[in-house]
Amino acid sequence: MRMESGRSLVEIVGVIAIGMAMTAGAIGIYRMMRQTQERTIAQSQLEQIATDVKILMEMRGDYTGVSVDYLIKAGALDNNHAPIGGDAWSVTASADGVGFNINLVELTNSECAYFATAVPKWAKTILVNGYEVSQTSNNCFSGNTNELTFVVE
Repeated sequence: MRMESGRSLVEIVGVIAIGMAMTAGAIGIYRMMRQTQERTIAQSQLEQIATDVKILMEMRGDYTGVSVDYLIKAGALDNNHAPIGGDAWSVTASADGVGFNINLVELTNSECAYFATAVPKWAKTILVNGYEVSQTSNNCFSGNTNELTFVVE
């Protein structure tokens, strides 16, 4: 009697299926880590922008005239790319000039929810889609149309 060695087709398919499941899990974890890193970097950049605006404008006594273009010309920003979301973002003075707003646009639901969870220590409040963040609701939309405003004084 002759002994045959080798693997059956079922065993090979099983090994391939396990490999595919492990790969899918690794890709999911990689995406999650990447999103967390992007948000952490954006949060740091937003804090730096707020600090730079305060330093640049505090001698004037108000924040009138502050904008992304002004910050680029003053050397506080390298370019007009938003830290996160769409590139139509802005930095604007409040109506009375006592404070300023950092306005982010085109945020995804998950990005919006991430930034709306807690007001950072450098901001007075956060507006999500025009409404102040409350403990009961973050006011984020399901699509990529969320707008977030950090109010800084």
